[in-house]
Amino acid sequence: MDENVNEPAESPEPEPAVESGESAESQPEAALPSQDSRNMAMLCHLLGLLTNFVGPLILWLIKKDDDEFVDRQGKEALNFQITILLASIVSGLLTAVCIGVFLAIAVGVADLVFSIMACVKSSKGEDYRYPCSLRLVK
Repeated sequence: MDENVNEPAESPEPEPAVESGESAESQPEAALPSQDSRNMAMLCHLLGLLTNFVGPLILWLIKKDDDEFVDRQGKEALNFQITILLASIVSGLLTAVCIGVFLAIAVGVADLVFSIMACVKSSKGEDYRYPCSLRLVK
């Protein structure tokens, strides 16, 4: 009977490990940026969609020292919009060969889709990295 008594005593030991795992999962939720930080990061991506690189540049310059999340997302938005600007220039030059029109449409669609995806991720407090962006601002 002593063996049966020891077995239930051993089974509660793994449960605290599960509880500590749950608290480790809840820690990233506690480490989410503030609502203001998420809104500013989302605004960086949204302004990039509306004003190309000018909006993210201004907002990033203002907020980069105040908040690390806005700093990271502002750099991402700025780098992506610079990439979009360069791709737009190339597509403008290639319109003489008739390929530029299709490239300009693809660049516009990519800018719209990736910027919206970045806005959604930033509003949730998650870091977003654009898949096809030159990393010029570090």
